[in-house]
Amino acid sequence: MTTKNIHEATLAEVNDLGENSAEFVIKPLYYGYGNTLGNSLRRVLLSSVKGAAITSFSIEGVTHEFTSVPGVREDVVDIMLNLKNIRFKCHTDAPVELSLEIQGNQQSEKDGDKRVVAGDIKLTSDVEIANPNQTICHIDDPNTVLKMHFVVETGRGYLPIDQSSSDRLHSDMIAVDAVFTPVLRVRYKVENTRVGQDTNLQQLTLTIDTDGTMTPKEAFEEAAAILINQYTALAGKTRVESAPAPGLNEDEDDGGLLLPIEELDLSARTANALLNNDIKTVRDLVVLSETDLKDLKGFGTKALDEVKEKLTELNL
Repeated sequence: MTTKNIHEATLAEVNDLGENSAEFVIKPLYYGYGNTLGNSLRRVLLSSVKGAAITSFSIEGVTHEFTSVPGVREDVVDIMLNLKNIRFKCHTDAPVELSLEIQGNQQSEKDGDKRVVAGDIKLTSDVEIANPNQTICHIDDPNTVLKMHFVVETGRGYLPIDQSSSDRLHSDMIAVDAVFTPVLRVRYKVENTRVGQDTNLQQLTLTIDTDGTMTPKEAFEEAAAILINQYTALAGKTRVESAPAPGLNEDEDDGGLLLPIEELDLSARTANALLNNDIKTVRDLVVLSETDLKDLKGFGTKALDEVKEKLTELNL
């Protein structure tokens, strides 16, 4: 009796949906593993990917958060909420101290209030800001000079204000509850798929949106690495052999999936286009959808029709 092993997952596609959004297609998966992987990756992406945020701040002339700031439209609580929306990228694990000093509009009353934004913060070489247009406050008195200091730290997940307060670098600063994660949103979808004659497989599509301090691919790979570390520690010395490929057993080639592309009697142009895209066997070919094939470099409509005809002959 042959034991059916669980085959390894494959990252088949990465599609950019926008500047900070991407879609990851994982297929083919052992049945039931679409939700298993999708749920675990989503939880880790939203809770454990490393990021940076302001953990405390001070405003010259202000002693606590339940007060107003002379010459500034917003009170301290409103300013605190705006500071939590600034997205930082840190190149060090040590806390970084930053400052801001800016005066209201003095040219004329027509200029109105002075809008203070994240881009007005004086940065060091260790810190970048992904959204410099994020509003901090508005100075409504042209003679007011606003001076602020910030502490930016790296972390994972959420830091409640009581912990942030107890761990403050400077006791005279106002603590902020910090959201470190650079991942804004994660969605996943599980669909059925097939490879050759094996229809009991799944496809996982994971969509990740980040705040611009990290690319979706970097976030995806970090989350996967975190899960690997956790499960490897729990597995000890136990290792489970994975299946060679979906639709294959250890002793035979099911339906010719191991057949080299060169032996399919395709035209030289079509065969070369497949080989140049690192598609070397029938197994590499059948996991691709029609859309995937159209996107291959140097692969045209005639080549697609030829491949579809050949796969039909092989009952694939």
